[in-house]
Amino acid sequence: MRTKVFAAYLPQYHETEDNNLFWGKGFTDWVGVKKATPQFKDHYQPRIPLGKNYYNLLDVETIRQQAELANNYGIDGFNIYHYWFKDGKQELEKPAEILLKQKDIQILFFFTWDNSAWRRTWGNVRGNDWAPAFDQKVDAKNECATLVPFEYGDERQWEKHFEYLLPFFRDERYYRIDNKPVFMLINSNSEVETLQKMGLHWDKLAKKYGFNGIYLATKKKNFFSTKLFDDEFYYEPETSAWGKRRAIEKRIQKKFGITPKRDGAVKYLYSYDKVWKRILKKSHRTLKKNIIGSFVRYDDTPRRGKDAMVIVDETPEKFEFYFSKLYKLCCKNNKPILLLTAWNEWGEGAYIEPDEKDEFAYLEALKKAVSKND
Repeated sequence: MRTKVFAAYLPQYHETEDNNLFWGKGFTDWVGVKKATPQFKDHYQPRIPLGKNYYNLLDVETIRQQAELANNYGIDGFNIYHYWFKDGKQELEKPAEILLKQKDIQILFFFTWDNSAWRRTWGNVRGNDWAPAFDQKVDAKNECATLVPFEYGDERQWEKHFEYLLPFFRDERYYRIDNKPVFMLINSNSEVETLQKMGLHWDKLAKKYGFNGIYLATKKKNFFSTKLFDDEFYYEPETSAWGKRRAIEKRIQKKFGITPKRDGAVKYLYSYDKVWKRILKKSHRTLKKNIIGSFVRYDDTPRRGKDAMVIVDETPEKFEFYFSKLYKLCCKNNKPILLLTAWNEWGEGAYIEPDEKDEFAYLEALKKAVSKND
């Protein structure tokens, strides 16, 4: 069975009314990306998209070009982040709605619901000179200031949410497993009883509309119930890197001029090879029961500043080597999905889109890894 590669897709590249309030007029993820600064020797920041293409995802041609690029380089679909909050309030929904309307854009997709409140936790964003409006209303030192509250609501609100999702589920490009629309949830360890009821109700609604139910998956290490969730998924590199704080290797210390006594990025510096090896080891061990995750690279300096989590020593050649092994493993074991972090998480340095430094090298690496295992 050929495993399908789904790259995480962030829609926060267009201006919204709330983001203008929270972070300042004209905010998108590009703002933080442009302002990032190096934190140590040879630190690659800021990262610049190829041709300085700081695109706007309200432009249908941009989405069309992204889909064509993904298809040409071995990515089957986008795992689009979905934001639905208290009383049905939405954020960043426009790019997915544009995709739904444009039936000629040939790309598979499904949603991952970031089902939690939006909180002001981006250390490199909070209190910046370009976020004055919200700073006047909220104590800038309060890292957990709530931007948008989250509640599941009651049955009426569950149905409203499902009815919004239904046109997407019915679209021929929306990915299904056993005629069940795939829908992932980041959080499943709070309001457990309500979530259980909502999920079971959604399953009944899905059957009412001609599906075999809804294929729910939750992030690994959260609450898990076989009565509700069909699967768990690994979000990488979080699962294999952030879980344990490991001492920085002497080789990395020397190469990047970092000592253990220094504050900031030192605490959160990781070896690309070691993280990938942990992913492969874990995947062999848990392959039968989980959706496997992978990553291209990671560096969230644009969001965290000196407290960034950075994976160093990345190269396209390493990515091809490790991804090829993982992809082959998934295909051999008939895994329907392999998750990839990410298509365009520029604020976390987790992207496979071409940039000024490597151009198309990571896309070429993925294409080679997929081609030689198909």
